[in-house]
Amino acid sequence: MAKRGNRVCVIGAGPGGLASAMLLAKAGAEVTVIDRLARPGGRCSALEAEGFRFDHGPTFFLYPRVLDEIFQAVGRDLRAECPMTRLDPQYRLEFGAGGRIDATPDIQRMKQQIAGINLQDAEAFEGFLNENRRKLELFRPILESPFNSLLDLVRPSVLKAVPMVRPWRSVAGDLMAHFSDPRLITAFSFQSKYLGMSPFQCPSLFTILAFLEYEYGVWHPTGGCAAVSERMAQVAGQLGADIRLNEEVTKLHFEGRRAVGLETAGGQRHNFDALVINADFAAAMQRLVPDTLRRRWSNQRLARSRYSCSTWMMYLGMEGSFPDLPHHTIYISQDYERNLREIDAEGVLPSDPSFYVQNACITDRTLAPEGRSTLYVLVPVPHESPRVNWQRDSQGFRARVLQQLQRVGLQDLEQRIVFEKVLTPDDWQHGFRIYRGATFNLAHNLGQMLHRRPHNRFEDLEHVYLAGGGTHPGSGLPVIYESARISCRMLCAELGLSFPEPDVPISGVDLLPLSSKRVA
Repeated sequence: MAKRGNRVCVIGAGPGGLASAMLLAKAGAEVTVIDRLARPGGRCSALEAEGFRFDHGPTFFLYPRVLDEIFQAVGRDLRAECPMTRLDPQYRLEFGAGGRIDATPDIQRMKQQIAGINLQDAEAFEGFLNENRRKLELFRPILESPFNSLLDLVRPSVLKAVPMVRPWRSVAGDLMAHFSDPRLITAFSFQSKYLGMSPFQCPSLFTILAFLEYEYGVWHPTGGCAAVSERMAQVAGQLGADIRLNEEVTKLHFEGRRAVGLETAGGQRHNFDALVINADFAAAMQRLVPDTLRRRWSNQRLARSRYSCSTWMMYLGMEGSFPDLPHHTIYISQDYERNLREIDAEGVLPSDPSFYVQNACITDRTLAPEGRSTLYVLVPVPHESPRVNWQRDSQGFRARVLQQLQRVGLQDLEQRIVFEKVLTPDDWQHGFRIYRGATFNLAHNLGQMLHRRPHNRFEDLEHVYLAGGGTHPGSGLPVIYESARISCRMLCAELGLSFPEPDVPISGVDLLPLSSKRVA
C-alpha cells in the first residue's frame, strides 16, 4: 500500500478550524485553511466600523485551560500571545422578578450576594461548587475522548461518571437540590443558554458551566474574543499553514465515499489526503456533500434534528461612556419559564425578552475612539420559525429591546447612538451560513450528545473529520477547541504524524489566577 501523504484542507477558519490548523501544522502536515469570510474566526470574528470594534459572537472567554494547552503544544504561551483580564464582578444579573447579583469569584462575597436574594440559600453555594468540581473531574476524560459507538458508553470512565452526572435530570432540576429560590436556580442555570438551550431541557451535566465561571474565571481578551481568533490565525500561519480568506468552497470531490479534493468559487482545486470541516455542520453537509453519500446524516435526518435557539444582535457605537454598567450584564425575564417557552416551544418573539449587554470599554479602551464606547446587545430568539418574519418584525423588536434596556439603567440610548448594526436569525442563516440561523448548532439533548452527535471522525465519509459545535463535545469555545484536539489526534494517527502534546498538561485553578489580572 502506498504511503499516505500529509496534505490537509480545513474548511472554515472558526475557532475549531484555527485550532486544527495550529496542531496539524505543528505535527508536520501541509495545511490549507479556506474561509469565505474576510476575517478569521467565523462567528468568533470581529466587526470593525467607524473606529468601533465588536465581537460578532462569543464575548465570554471561559476555561482557558484547553486553549492554553493547545498553545503550549505548538510552542507558544497563550497568556503572552493574548493578554486577558479576569473580571470581577464576572457579570451582573438583574432579575425581572426583583433583585440583583454581582457575581464574583470571591466565595465569601458571593455568599453575601446570594444572601441578599435568599439568606437560606447562601450556605448552599460552596456545596454546589464542591459537587461540580467532582462532576468536572469525572466527566473531563469523557469530554476529551471521541465517542464513535454505543460501546463507548460502557467505558469505565463513563460508568463511573453516570451517578454524578444524573442524565435523567435537567440543569434546573439538578439545581433544585441546592437552591430553593427560583432566581438562584436561574443564576446558576442561565449558562445553558451558552449552548442555546433552556435549563429546563438541558441535561444536568451542564451545571458545570456555572462552576467553570467561578472556579476558572470569566476573562476578557484585550481586543475581544475575536483577537484570540486573529492571533490563532497568525500563529497557524507562522507554523506553515496557508490561511486563505475571502475564498468560498463550492464543491467537494469524492472517490466513492472518500473525499479527495475541493473546488473554490475562483475555480481553484485543492487535492488533499484528509479534510477537516469546521463550517456549520448541517449547512455544510447540505451544500457540499450529496445526500446519497450520507447514510446517517441525510437531509431527512438533519431536518428532523433539534437545533439551538438563535440570537438577535445589536452592535452600538455610543457617544460617551457607561461607568455604572458592568462589563457584562444579563437581564432575566420576570417569567423566565414563559420566556424560554416562547423561544423554544412556540417559536414566537418573546414578550418580555431576557437579554445580555456588554459594556466592554469599561475594561478595554482599545475598542472605541476617545470619548466613545461600545454596547453589544444579544437577545435569545427562536431560530428560523414560520411565526416570525424578520423583514416585517425586526424594527418593532428593536423598539422593544431598547425599552427593555432601560431595566438595567440604560436610558435615552437612541440620542447617543453614532453607529448601529443589527443581525437577525436571517443574517446568521444567510450571511454566516448557519443552518436555520441556530447560532449554537445542534441542540445538546441526550439524543444528540456523545455517540449520537456527528462523530469527530465523520462516520458518513472517509478521511473527513469535524471540528466545531456540530460534533462532540459540543458548542462553546472551550469544547470547540477540544473538538479540534480530539479530531486532530485521530487524523494525525491516520496520516502517521506525531500529534503535538503539551510538555506539562495544565490543570487546576492556578491556570490563570485572580492575582494575575492584566490591565487592558
